[in-house]
Amino acid sequence: MLTQDQNDRLTKVGPGTPIGELLRRYWYPISTSQNLQENPVQSIRLLGENFTLFRDRSCNLGLIGQRCLHRNVDLRLGIPEKDGLRCPYHGWLYDSNGNCIEMPAEINKTTFASRVKIDSYAVEELGGLIWGYIGPNPAPLLPKWGIFVRENALRQIGTTVLNCNWLQCQENSVDQVHAEYVHGHLGLYSMERRGISDPAMKDRFESIKRHHLKIGFEEFEYGIIKRRVIEGLDESSPHWKTGHPMVFPNVVLIGRPGLEEFQIRIPIDDTHTWHLVYECYTPGQEVVVPEQTPVPSYEVPVENLPVHVIGQDMIAWEGQGEVTDRSAEKLTEMDRGLIMLRKMIEDQARIVEDGGDPMCTFRNPEENQCIELPMEKYGISHYQKGDIQYNNTGMFSPVWGKFDEYLTAASEKARATGLEGDQGIFSNRI
Repeated sequence: MLTQDQNDRLTKVGPGTPIGELLRRYWYPISTSQNLQENPVQSIRLLGENFTLFRDRSCNLGLIGQRCLHRNVDLRLGIPEKDGLRCPYHGWLYDSNGNCIEMPAEINKTTFASRVKIDSYAVEELGGLIWGYIGPNPAPLLPKWGIFVRENALRQIGTTVLNCNWLQCQENSVDQVHAEYVHGHLGLYSMERRGISDPAMKDRFESIKRHHLKIGFEEFEYGIIKRRVIEGLDESSPHWKTGHPMVFPNVVLIGRPGLEEFQIRIPIDDTHTWHLVYECYTPGQEVVVPEQTPVPSYEVPVENLPVHVIGQDMIAWEGQGEVTDRSAEKLTEMDRGLIMLRKMIEDQARIVEDGGDPMCTFRNPEENQCIELPMEKYGISHYQKGDIQYNNTGMFSPVWGKFDEYLTAASEKARATGLEGDQGIFSNRI
């Protein structure tokens, strides 16, 4: 149980707050490549602050302040041009670095524009996502986790805006036993209420609801490794021997045959979170997949009786309230992962307060080519046709059928040849 002051410290993300300053040391997805292709000028809210994201007609990315410095017009209304973004009110033009390069309404020659610069921030594109960094300079490197840079991969991104604080979502990642209830029991109940009799879906929820016999947590260089032993398995299982990671501060990695999945929790402000389910399917080199331009992204709704796993998490997070009252908690021994995470956040915040870099900030390019994470691994041969529709966003994906064709072909080849390929080997149910 925390005091109200401790809870406020952990959950407030605005500028000048202790955890807000910690979180500003990281890069965050702020849009998807597809969304920016559809709308090249977007209003962005991140960590309680407002910004304008744009791609000009020369394909340069810019992340600048929300309002024009002339008369405070919101630049989400701006016009992308060859060299930047033009304010629609009086035509001031800002380049991708925030420099004002034109004031066309000025009749007399003036050098005033050269002395006007709107706040600008680091922005990059990687893996079908647009990333922003709004912390102090010099910015760390944008981490190239393996999931973002794998070759011959199919990717898709499910997005949801949630009405709750980011920490509720992230604490879920170190709460092992929730799975058997919110996914297993609630999944079966939701099927019953909705009149769904799909045998494969029922088998999945029956498997997930198996009781946890043992759980474990271990700190490692990028966060926390989670381990579990459930009914029917023992400590020889990869779920215990290897486990899978919560990546500090706001990510968890899970998977299934052929799939790696990052769940990324982006704090919009104290009471809203942009949640991404980032899926990367790697069938192996025996099956060549097409290039994606752009990576497809789509909305995953919050439903009352969800039969998709991430939807079950979402209703639990929102069901805790906008900012859950941790002073009213009654934690047990099974909650020690939460305690470990909260301590880790406080420890890393103190490192920032002392002028240091927190964990998972990277500055050496040679160490940032493809950062691998520990993960339970099973072969692509375990994939069965249609499995993808039972993944976290499968039923909402506009392309799951096409992905299923590639994964099924890869699975059949792996079984026929006895070769698993060099990539399609990730698996973890929850």
